[in-house]
Amino acid sequence: MSADEPTSPDEAPVDTPITEAAVDDQVTTADVAETVVSDDLDVVQPVLRAEHLVGGYVPEVDILRGCDLTAADGEIVVVVGPNGAGKSTLIKAIFGLITPREGRVYLRDADITGTPANRINGLGMSYVPQVNNVFPSLTIHENLQMGAAKRRKGMDARIEEMYELFPRLRERRRNRAEGLSGGERQMLAVARALMPQPSVLLLDEPSAGLAPKAVAEVFETVKRVNDSGVTIVMIEQNARAALAIANRGYVLEGGQNRFTGRGVDLLNDPHVAELYLGGAAD
Repeated sequence: MSADEPTSPDEAPVDTPITEAAVDDQVTTADVAETVVSDDLDVVQPVLRAEHLVGGYVPEVDILRGCDLTAADGEIVVVVGPNGAGKSTLIKAIFGLITPREGRVYLRDADITGTPANRINGLGMSYVPQVNNVFPSLTIHENLQMGAAKRRKGMDARIEEMYELFPRLRERRRNRAEGLSGGERQMLAVARALMPQPSVLLLDEPSAGLAPKAVAEVFETVKRVNDSGVTIVMIEQNARAALAIANRGYVLEGGQNRFTGRGVDLLNDPHVAELYLGGAAD
C-alpha cells in the first residue's frame, strides 16, 4: 500500500483541529437556561441519550457546558444554533472523538462515554464529518467497500442496497469521488457511513458550502435514509430547512440547551425565529 493510499475507515484520521474558532466556541455570556417550546416530547424508547455533557478540546476550556440530547428510534433530531454554540463539539463528544469531563452518553442501554470512535462504529452508530468524508482518489464502488471495514461478509449485498437507496451512485460507481459534485459527494459519504448497517447516523453540517440545488438533494437524502429505518442526529446551519424535517430539535447557545421542542414548533416559535432563524416565523 503506497503512502497516499487510504487506511481502513477505522484507522482513517478525523479532522478535529484545535483552532481559534474552536476555542471561540466558549461563549462568555451568562449561563443560558433551557427553554422548552413543546413539552410533548416523551421518548418511549430512546436509542441515544447525552446527559449534561461538559467538555472541550483542551483542559479547562469547556465548550459544552451541560448539553443534553435524546433521540428515539426512527427520529430525525436536528441541532441548530449560532456559530460557536458548540454544535459540532456535541456530536464529536457523542461519537467518542473527544471525551467529556462530565456527563454520560448512552447508546440504547450501553454507557459509551469516552469509548473510541472505531468501537462505537461497531456498536451501531456511524458519523459523517463535515469535511474529509470520502476518499477522493477511489471510485464510488471502492469507497463503499472501504465503508464495510472489517464486515466483509455480505459486503456485495450491502453495496447493492446502497445502490438501490442512491441510484445515482450506481450510475457513477466507476467514477472517482474527486469528480463528484458537492451533493453527490455528500450522498456517497452517507452511503459509506451506512455500510456497517448502523441504527444511528450522526451528520455534521451535511449541507455546508453547497449550492441551493445540492442542499435540497442533501435533505432529500436525509429523509430517504430515515425512511429506511435509521435514526438521524444532524448538526445544521441551514436551520429552517433542517427543522422543517425534524421530529425533534435543539437550539444551542453558549454550549447549553436554549430551546427544545418538536421541529415544527421551533420553526414557528417567534422567539426562536427572531433570535436564530434570521427573522419572524413564516
